[in-house]
Amino acid sequence: MKLFFKEHLPLTFFYLIQLGLVCTIFALDGFRDIFTVLYAILISTVIYITYLCYRYYTNKTFYKHLSNPLHKSEDSILSEEESSPLSEALKELLESQFRSFHNEMYHYQNKLNQHITFMNQWVHQMKTPVSVIHLMIQNEDEPIFMSIQDEMDRIQKGLETVLYTSRLNDFTHDFQAESVSLHKVVTSLISSYKRFFIRNRVFPTVNVPPQYIVASDEKWIHFACSQLITNAVRYSAGINQSITISAFERGRQVILEVKDQGIGIPSQDLKRVFDPYFTGENGRKYQESTGMGLYLVKEICKQLHHQIELESKEGQGTTIRLIFQQNIARTQEG
Repeated sequence: MKLFFKEHLPLTFFYLIQLGLVCTIFALDGFRDIFTVLYAILISTVIYITYLCYRYYTNKTFYKHLSNPLHKSEDSILSEEESSPLSEALKELLESQFRSFHNEMYHYQNKLNQHITFMNQWVHQMKTPVSVIHLMIQNEDEPIFMSIQDEMDRIQKGLETVLYTSRLNDFTHDFQAESVSLHKVVTSLISSYKRFFIRNRVFPTVNVPPQYIVASDEKWIHFACSQLITNAVRYSAGINQSITISAFERGRQVILEVKDQGIGIPSQDLKRVFDPYFTGENGRKYQESTGMGLYLVKEICKQLHHQIELESKEGQGTTIRLIFQQNIARTQEG
């Protein structure tokens, strides 16, 4: 109704001007018969109101749809009973635009899928030579081979990040619900990153009892925890500090906590640390920062229906918690 009145406001304005001109002509003629003038005004007004009522009745659904937002792109702004020339023309225009938009979206979606497929294939192809190089130099003790090993670790981690980032777009096809032992996940990561800890002079302290079993996806949780541990070590490197990885209960929740004593996060960056590609003030000091680690962890937790908490003070370290809210088994036997 409001939209209808807005559209016809100019018409009403010009009608009143026209009515005023007619009255002026009668006035110049001397108003010989005032009742004739009033009768003419009444007839004119009735005809105008009748026209507005007809316009509103024939386009009522049309105006109603224009006033309410569409919830889906497939929803039509017009109903089947709309038959006015304006509504039919607008319907044809919108349908044409929707078909064009849908075709463009399909084209770009197809290109994106091809790009993701290519990236996945490329990552898998690159993982093979990386593994071969690891095997070739794993028994070498010379410093140059140790440096090569470190760089290969960086390459392998970068490849994993690319692979898991691309898989996020199709998470449901790469998800398997299972019982996950947090102790097993953390122990595996500590073993895999032992050279990383030694190189950065950071020492892990693990307090994850074996009884904590959560419902999740072991592969995705393994990757998320690897991101948290990598960040904790990176921002504690070279200061002979330790990071603490622990698990405990909080009500009906199980918490996996990664705590470091590193440089911490500036207060102005705390609200944006989970944004993609945001590196903040610390990212300018550490060239390896991509701004994707915490973003990926948050997205993984969102897909798995877990939660994540972060506390940090500049110069005092950072604490990140993964919160598992599903029903848990306290022991592996029970």
